[in-house]
Amino acid sequence: MIDQEHPAANRPGSTAGGAPRTGLILTGGGARAAYQVGVLLAVAKLARHRNHNPFPILCGTSAGAINAASVACLADNFGKAVSILAGVWRNMRAHDIYRADPLGVGLSGMRWMSMLALGWLIRNPPSSLLDNSPLHALLSRHLDFNGIQRSIAKGALHAVSISVSGYESGENINFFQAHPDALPWRRVQRLGVRAQIGVEHLLASSAIPFVFPATKIHREFFGDGSMRQLAPISPAIHLGAERVLIVGASRKNEHQERRRVDSRPSLAQIAGHALSSIFLDSLAVDIERMQRINQTLSSIPAELRAHAGIPLRPIKTLIISPSQDLSRIAAEHADALPWAVKALLGGVGALNRNGGALTSYLLFEKPYTRALIDLGYADTMARDSEVGEFLQL
Repeated sequence: MIDQEHPAANRPGSTAGGAPRTGLILTGGGARAAYQVGVLLAVAKLARHRNHNPFPILCGTSAGAINAASVACLADNFGKAVSILAGVWRNMRAHDIYRADPLGVGLSGMRWMSMLALGWLIRNPPSSLLDNSPLHALLSRHLDFNGIQRSIAKGALHAVSISVSGYESGENINFFQAHPDALPWRRVQRLGVRAQIGVEHLLASSAIPFVFPATKIHREFFGDGSMRQLAPISPAIHLGAERVLIVGASRKNEHQERRRVDSRPSLAQIAGHALSSIFLDSLAVDIERMQRINQTLSSIPAELRAHAGIPLRPIKTLIISPSQDLSRIAAEHADALPWAVKALLGGVGALNRNGGALTSYLLFEKPYTRALIDLGYADTMARDSEVGEFLQL
């Protein structure tokens, strides 16, 4: 969305060389974020200068925040950053993200059963379905957050933004680390706050509701940044982007045809529907709104907009989204999950035909992540001329 009150709306963002700044929007979606890695690999392949970062503005949400931060930490060597990120995702195992061992899953299941049966006796109720402490270790091991400021100082990066959602305030907050000329912002239920990005921001942004525990930053607990995210594209615009590459996590028009059903939806189908609403719907709405504003602005000559004091400018966009149904791909690889996790998900119907959406968000196993990386790479290379022209590679 183009924000009418954005202070840079009438002052186009550009790099030191005068070229318009390009923003990258990496959305949420749990394990689906492996698709983004394939897109980035293709961009690095198409670039004439592999080490040059074509995205001076990086904005990530949920698992997309982890990918955005990973690139930001090595933005002065884009090719290397993407190669390392791809190596992690290609060899991903569920136990790298959450406790997938029988003891860990069993304890979680027993705590939830105890709470449901004897809630009034439980002093410390479970805060999430799964324990994501392995993710903390993975991020600490692979990311050098000092590289963000180093890349900013070198001019390889202008800003990186991580979206989170406050459970107390109900606000969607974008923590950003950026060049000094980037300014904080405040809008209805959303604001931008300058911060030094660290592990806690990524854990908060990727804390899928009910699935992973909330993370405390300063005085408030935060969860997945996709929640209450009214304008996913807005942070890039606030930070000065003139062009935006958006990588989606679902196929266009993924909605199923309405048909008669006689059985009630399973818990997994309901949970998958809820997560899809959180991860996917707001981005689709924001893209449609931005395209409508761009179309309106294109009919008004620039000199008339300036004379009338209209503080809006067209934002060029390119959207890359999966050409295949990721829920179907997840169903094909669900057997790769550890048996304890399969037992847990199978109990709520996640391994049935209609429960694949939930599985697609939690299937952090390399057969699935590799399939998504390959799909993202193929989808991007199929549009190589368009992508190269848009990013001026």
